[in-house]
Amino acid sequence: MTNTNPVIIVIEDDPAIRLFLRTGLGAHGFKIFEADKGRQGIIEAGVRKPDLIILDLGLPDMDGVEVIKSIREWSAMPIIILSARSSEQHKIDALDAGADDYLTKPFGLGELLARIRVALRHSVSCPAQDADGVFNTGELKVDLLKRQVFVADKEIHLTPIQYRLLSLLIVNAGKVLTHQYILKEVWGPSYKDNSHYPRIYMSQLRQKLEADPTQPQYLLTESGVGYRLKV
Repeated sequence: MTNTNPVIIVIEDDPAIRLFLRTGLGAHGFKIFEADKGRQGIIEAGVRKPDLIILDLGLPDMDGVEVIKSIREWSAMPIIILSARSSEQHKIDALDAGADDYLTKPFGLGELLARIRVALRHSVSCPAQDADGVFNTGELKVDLLKRQVFVADKEIHLTPIQYRLLSLLIVNAGKVLTHQYILKEVWGPSYKDNSHYPRIYMSQLRQKLEADPTQPQYLLTESGVGYRLKV
């Protein structure tokens, strides 16, 4: 595989549910990290930059809706609510705050997995991909669902951060992304002063994806601003 397995952070104070999710989701190829408090979950999200968050609303230190609002200040990562609160107003409040989906307890693992698959498909959707979630430009092909990258039909191994940077460029294909935006989306808000990171990792991507890294065809520099993926 080009990248590590999809990362999910579970923010849930019930140890039995965390164990169930860790075991069930882990068996389906997801890498699980856990937090039993809202503030810890926010920190984990900022540090680990997961592919998806599963969030309980009834946390001991803060309401889950506040966790959603905090994460939405800097990221659009998918958030699925898993809560015993079943009233329509609770669902409305969570979805209005920025949650992507809402599942009430008790729940089945099969339904949760289906909701996760939908959320992950939406998170990597972009106009330049085909119906199977495959992005193509020139000899570069990226399967956004399987997380595989090919150049001239040869599979290229990327590190997790390299893949995260490439997928961000793909989702915004044709758009210029500033250095600060890339830092926030790829590394998180605590890395805002590490302005050299995008340059270093873009150079690494070019070494792997471009026929001539000094004359890139796909990963273009917008001088003084940032980077753009040419389509």
